[in-house]
Amino acid sequence: MGTEIERKFLVSGDGWRSLAKGAAYRQGYLNSARERTVRIRTSGDRALLTIKGLTIGATRAEYEYEIPVADGDAMLDSLVEKPIIEKKRYKVPLEGLTWEIDEFFGDNIGLIVAEVELESAGQTFRKPEWVGEEVTADPRYFNVNLIKHPYSQW
Repeated sequence: MGTEIERKFLVSGDGWRSLAKGAAYRQGYLNSARERTVRIRTSGDRALLTIKGLTIGATRAEYEYEIPVADGDAMLDSLVEKPIIEKKRYKVPLEGLTWEIDEFFGDNIGLIVAEVELESAGQTFRKPEWVGEEVTADPRYFNVNLIKHPYSQW
């Protein structure tokens, strides 16, 4: 079984922008149940099907599979819950970890969050100066919830 241990933070300031180039992502959910999510994501010439279990703290089961891009695009256009999540992801390596900064667009424009994936739930790390309040446990910031309650409507 795959396991994801991830912490999520709001981003403060623009100090991260010069550290990486971003890639455009489109993603949508075939299933957004609290106990499990099934997501389609496309970026460039890749498409992924991802199944995630219930989040407990900062940990959850995760399985991910590459699928044909044409299939991913077709599912995003016709099968997923709307609205589709549109964002640009920046990857910033720092002290042995990779910070992923997501800048949202569409119905979630204005939201910028940083995530860091860890080896263990108790792993310590230094937060960069552009990382603000932790929102790991706040379900409003889960991508799957941004479909039902977009940031622009908060």
